[in-house]
Amino acid sequence: MLALVTGASRGVGAAIAGALADTHEVLLGGRDEAALRTRAAGLRAARPFVADLTDHTATAAAVSGIDRLDVLVHSAGVATLGAVADTSAEVWRTTMETNVIAVAELTRRLLPALRAARGHVVLVNSTAGLDAHPRCGAYAASKFALRAFADALRGEEPTLRVTSVYPGRVDTDMQRSIRAQEGLDYEPENYLRPESVAAAVVSVVTATPDAHVQDVVVRAVPQRVRGTAPVRVVRHGDARG
Repeated sequence: MLALVTGASRGVGAAIAGALADTHEVLLGGRDEAALRTRAAGLRAARPFVADLTDHTATAAAVSGIDRLDVLVHSAGVATLGAVADTSAEVWRTTMETNVIAVAELTRRLLPALRAARGHVVLVNSTAGLDAHPRCGAYAASKFALRAFADALRGEEPTLRVTSVYPGRVDTDMQRSIRAQEGLDYEPENYLRPESVAAAVVSVVTATPDAHVQDVVVRAVPQRVRGTAPVRVVRHGDARG
């Protein structure tokens, strides 16, 4: 089986690629070829998929040889915080281009390969895609749009499984940048590990054929109560299949 994971050079994407490598050949999506090659060398069956996904001509060329794809995981993204009054049109445009439009275009280009495999599309969203907070307008709007894209795709492509995964704060370089933008301390002990998000993704990808897990919310157990309760994975679905 073949899986493509975007944002696979580090963070959540790298953890997901590593977790899927036990059962899939993995295409490691990203722009840094050297980093992708280094990561691929440590996995059972993996190779780089080098493309700037905001360059749609390059995306079309990169996917041209893929005629069957079992799993597509969208994990690449950007996060720039700021009040609405201070967020320029360029920030809005870049955020939407990376977090939504690139996802839609890559998926569109790969639909024939996904249909051939009756495949699975996993969109790594954020709890910001469920509840917008001050100073994250552009980022949250992109994640709400990503949620809408998943819902539309699920309704239009009945042979595919489509899952949105909504992690809370995760211990990654992106989270470090977000906390710096917020002017707050970085507290990795209170965040999810990337491997925990990867485990949630693997659980939906390996679900039995009769199960279509549509939405997963994963939040960290606060440090003060760890050891008394497991990390909760809350799954939501409906009868649409």
